[in-house]
Amino acid sequence: MQCVKVLGGVLGAAALLGLGIILGHFAIPKGTDLPAPSASASQDLDLEILEAVMGQLDASRIRENLRELSKEPHLATSPRDEALVQLLLRRWQDPESGLDSAGTSEYEVLLSFPSQEQPNRVDVVGPAGDILFSSQRSEENLTGEQGDPNVVPPYAAYAPPGTPQGLLVYANRGSEEDFMELYHQGIKLQDSIVLTRYGGVGRRAKAVNAAKYGVAGVLVYTDPADINDGKSLPNETFPHSWGLPPSGVERGSYFEYFGDPLTPYLPANPSSFRLDSDSASGFPPIPTQPIGFKDAEVLLCNLQGTSAPAAWQGALSCDYKLGPGFRSDGIFPAGSQVNVSVYNRLELRNSSNVLGIIRGAVEPDRYVLYGNHRDSWVHGAVDPSSGTAVLLELSRVLGTLLKKGTWRPRRSIVFASWGAEEFGLIGSTEFTEELFSKLQERAVAYINVDISVFGMRGGWAYSGRRETKGRGPNRVFLGSPHSQCHPEGAGDAPGPKRHLLCNQTGGNGRGWELGREEDGRGGAGLHGVGGAGAGNLLEGLGVGLRLRGGPCRTRRTVRGLETRVGRAEDQPGRWAWGGASPETGSSSAQIRAPGPSSLSIYDNWIRYSNRSSPVYGLVPSLGTLGAGSDYAPFIHFLGISSMDIAYTYDRSKTSARIYPTYHTAFDTFDYVDKFVDPGFSSHQAVAQTAGSVLLRLSDSLFLPLNVSDYSETLRSFLQAAQQDLGGLLEQHNISLGPLVTAVEKFEEAATVLGQHISALQKGTPDPLQVRMLNDQLMLLERAFLNSRAFPEERYYSHVLWAPRTGSAATFPGLSNACSKAMNTGPGSAAWAEVKRQLSILVVALEGAAATLRPVADL
Repeated sequence: MQCVKVLGGVLGAAALLGLGIILGHFAIPKGTDLPAPSASASQDLDLEILEAVMGQLDASRIRENLRELSKEPHLATSPRDEALVQLLLRRWQDPESGLDSAGTSEYEVLLSFPSQEQPNRVDVVGPAGDILFSSQRSEENLTGEQGDPNVVPPYAAYAPPGTPQGLLVYANRGSEEDFMELYHQGIKLQDSIVLTRYGGVGRRAKAVNAAKYGVAGVLVYTDPADINDGKSLPNETFPHSWGLPPSGVERGSYFEYFGDPLTPYLPANPSSFRLDSDSASGFPPIPTQPIGFKDAEVLLCNLQGTSAPAAWQGALSCDYKLGPGFRSDGIFPAGSQVNVSVYNRLELRNSSNVLGIIRGAVEPDRYVLYGNHRDSWVHGAVDPSSGTAVLLELSRVLGTLLKKGTWRPRRSIVFASWGAEEFGLIGSTEFTEELFSKLQERAVAYINVDISVFGMRGGWAYSGRRETKGRGPNRVFLGSPHSQCHPEGAGDAPGPKRHLLCNQTGGNGRGWELGREEDGRGGAGLHGVGGAGAGNLLEGLGVGLRLRGGPCRTRRTVRGLETRVGRAEDQPGRWAWGGASPETGSSSAQIRAPGPSSLSIYDNWIRYSNRSSPVYGLVPSLGTLGAGSDYAPFIHFLGISSMDIAYTYDRSKTSARIYPTYHTAFDTFDYVDKFVDPGFSSHQAVAQTAGSVLLRLSDSLFLPLNVSDYSETLRSFLQAAQQDLGGLLEQHNISLGPLVTAVEKFEEAATVLGQHISALQKGTPDPLQVRMLNDQLMLLERAFLNSRAFPEERYYSHVLWAPRTGSAATFPGLSNACSKAMNTGPGSAAWAEVKRQLSILVVALEGAAATLRPVADL
């Protein structure tokens, strides 16, 4: 799920008007915006409708969706990408299964492409200037798809052009520690070319770290030890197994931030101010090019010098040396150098988002959003089309009920297909920038289903989970701690993808790099990610399902998922995920885990990935939301409770950091059909899980968000701060007392609000009382935002889920500040920053507590 996928925007006045028609009409009820005649202010989740939706989600239809979506390469803004825009519009405008309305919005964004006239290349150049070896310029055509003329050659998006040449040095994963090790060993790095492997740190970080030591150019490859469990022979890899073939090359974005590079914090409309591309920040500082491990082996196995540390060794057929330069008894003469020729170019392109709307019957001005990006690096069967295939099936089932007149949700549902996500979550970010105020005021939650299934045939634990795209892991992220979703990708760039686990909103670390590439999920099953609370809701569902969310987990939703997933035999309160309605607790439906086991997803999840909660006992383990996919701008920038959902493989059966063909030309329909999910039962399970979450959020009278989960998260963060930082802070006369008091205030307010919810649920509450209560739950996540808390971090403003670089697993701002200050003297600017971060935390927590108190209590 890379470690991070994106939304688009409106190009001109006409497009702006169109988007306003799609979303803006919710603001003022009129005409068909009026509640349906049968709509009641007390409308609640209809379990029969929920059962019907679960039963109508068809694995074979999802399979055919995927076949169509992935039959051609669809790089962002390519003709095929635009053709898929029209496909989505046709589906969502279908008279029998379409939605209320559908439309597109365009943004003019800066993308990076390799030159067609001058292909990027890597050569070994002899002392006389003759070319002795050249890397493959395309992947081997093993199944026919790789020979498609629209397959983009491997490249590092946004890497600058240049033709550096120098002696080769092996730098492991390219981390700061790796380069420091080379420096201490006396390895000359100035003007060298370094060979690095994916993993450890984000894509761009490899080039940034290298440039600090005077390196001229960077090569990146995927080592079979990291992706293939050591297998590297052609007959051991695709198409004979799910392993990455020797010629496979992972493409990806090397841009540091998310969103359009030229219009930070502004939608990329024609009228918006744009930075000059020469002065825009976030691009790699030196030429960088990815290569396959077949070519890397030729280079690495001919290096001279001392042996690399044991932890740096991989699975290629030699002892890894450090260099610099090639050994005299190898295939290259002494003095041979490596030349890296990069001819990437930057272009302004129009990228489209597609939005489909189901208008709410009672609260049309409250939006539950469900999205995934559409663009891929090549065919993108797993990433992202597995998620879009699920999205299309779910919207078909709901659209059919809608057109028959048998159902309309209480709140509005917005389906979204984001553009240009692979380049840095661009479509979704532009969308959030353009509709910043409206979304903050009206969005209930955001559900992200990017890579829906990470698994492999034979890799599921039948016997029975951020980044981070460039930054992010994989998914099921429930943005807010109160999101009750019990029930991450992973490239270095926006990261790998996931487990069908439920991760919570936010999360420490860069979602991009962890989420997709590094988001190494543990344990097969449903994985969820989100806020503090959300993380625990779904991740433990079992083999494969991964969810992420926020501390304010939608425990009700999770509780509902849990029940639906197979805990129907339990009493409603058995799994106290928070505020589950009686209907949810008594639901008899189950979502079975894929495979021969009779376990539900929930039971399977909790069996393979769990944690002990001081409040709820043994619960599914949830991840946190980094920046690996399109949930990032919603949770980090807008403070909207978010969730990312995916089904992942059993980590006990493979050490692959993500599915092996990630971002290569081998990520095809046949790859999914044969190795990832034969029969598409895991895709169906994701559709049912996501559908259950969507209906509970859009139809429940009381929002299934449980603030008590946030209390647990805040208490754990506080305890970590006291244990790991308390002594250090006392030495500098800094007290954690105000923070302790703020946490206690929040816990008290959460308890009182929970009691208020219980009392209302037992009676016949006034609709206005319900609305006020739901608004408190919806807006809680926003209380944790501070736009000035992390000035060095673009878009990150959530004081609980911003990236954490400090070692203490506590509030990121405090942890990071203490890490920087510990080696400085008293009275330094670094210690002043510690005090500032502590004050920011106290104010945020007190503000959040105030949000939970009775609305009349100022």
